[in-house]
Amino acid sequence: MKALTGNRNWMFAIIASACLVGAAVGVAQKDKSADPPTAANIHELSNVFRDISRRAMPAIVSIETVSKTSEVSGQRVMPFGDNSPLQELFENDPRFKEMFKQFQNQNQPRRAPRRMGTGSGFIINKSGLIMTNSHVVNGADVVKVTLNDGREFTASDIRTDPRSDVAVIHIDAPDLQAIPLGDSSKMEIGDWVLAIGNPFGIGMSVTNGIISAKSRGPGINDREDYLQTDAAINPGNSGGPLLNLRGEVIGINTAISSRSGGYDGVGFAIPVNMARWVSGQLIDNGKVERAFLGVGIQPISNDLSKSFDIKVGQGAIITQVMEQSPAAAAGLQTGDIILKLAGKEVSGPRNLQGIVEQLVVGKTYVMEILRDGKHVNKDLTMKAMPNSFSVAKDEKPLEGSSKEKQKTSVNELKLEVQPLTEELANQLGYSNDVTGVVITSVEPGSAAEEAGLTKGMIIEKLGTTEVSTMEQFNQGLKEAKGKDSVLLLVRNHSGARFVVVQK
Repeated sequence: MKALTGNRNWMFAIIASACLVGAAVGVAQKDKSADPPTAANIHELSNVFRDISRRAMPAIVSIETVSKTSEVSGQRVMPFGDNSPLQELFENDPRFKEMFKQFQNQNQPRRAPRRMGTGSGFIINKSGLIMTNSHVVNGADVVKVTLNDGREFTASDIRTDPRSDVAVIHIDAPDLQAIPLGDSSKMEIGDWVLAIGNPFGIGMSVTNGIISAKSRGPGINDREDYLQTDAAINPGNSGGPLLNLRGEVIGINTAISSRSGGYDGVGFAIPVNMARWVSGQLIDNGKVERAFLGVGIQPISNDLSKSFDIKVGQGAIITQVMEQSPAAAAGLQTGDIILKLAGKEVSGPRNLQGIVEQLVVGKTYVMEILRDGKHVNKDLTMKAMPNSFSVAKDEKPLEGSSKEKQKTSVNELKLEVQPLTEELANQLGYSNDVTGVVITSVEPGSAAEEAGLTKGMIIEKLGTTEVSTMEQFNQGLKEAKGKDSVLLLVRNHSGARFVVVQK
């Protein structure tokens, strides 16, 4: 189980791999009246859970990972000690040489199998394909699979995608039963779900709950769009399925938010629609080829919606366009708002990422953007995402420059800025192509501080004015006079984003 930083402890929980197979017949009242639930209704729901569990169990597996490279003893012991005057005698005298060799062999580091952990999984094809989490099997030398009927097998092929935390393994076994995959996009908050897996290694267990939320991104993996559930999942359940009331897999149970290390009521599952696409790539190609745009993006917040005259949560705003990327080739610009791509509505960064990564590399798609209040269409030809794709950099503190700082006090925004010289950019850890002015101080308690502006940030745009000099920055301030707020594009080592500073 892996703990992540933050106010809460995000821990990988090996979660139940079971499917909910029955249909919830008669559970909801047809006439939508306010009549209380009857014993018959409750009994019918119990029968649904029972039927789903019974049909799902044969397709759920337990997974145990083993490392071959664990040293039992790594210390070589010499007779009488390494510095003994008798050492040369034992090593060189023919009478003792063979005895010394045998002694050395007895004291060589011994390597023995080491149990790494346990998890869950589910059979998706009768040929022996099993879906689970990447973190369950990644790095293992041997992956042992135990079926619900007690049979044990060793996985012969392990394919992982750490970006999404999805893995596919294969076993050569007869008489397997697969579980059907559903459509995670049809799940709504409040829908009943079941989870099956092997928590704490005690054996297959079934829990129930509801979908608590959708499109969660707790910062566990590079690619996130989690379903949140309150179905009890614990360490040992990771890789198991989350099931709807038709007995279909709608998610892979992956992580929990926990202060205790166990179930606290907040669990996360990878949507099966994402997992299905990833597993298909792994099965067909042995790896996942993702398309990418080459942009930094952020959601439309309440403040940004007023500045751009657009609904909260509609689209995604571009904060950075990378050189030689598909976005650059299409002529996209910082400040463009992406509304549609390939005919699909965009409702935020995670939604856009999910659309982009599954587009066909080399194919051209139409993107609808909002630029300066006008709707514009752009043709976008997709490229494969580089293996080392990342826009984040390590943050460094701001220090003084040996050159004249040319500070300019800006009373209106309650902050100070200075030109971004090449020397200062290098000192701050920014690349040479970054332009703007550097924030050198922010007045405590000011609107600028409340907006998240800090020392060391680069201001690249003020309103509609591109900023690369002090003159341009001051010109942007003049154009913003009389307005209640100022829109800034700022950059730190995590990337660029738009902020609104109230006057």
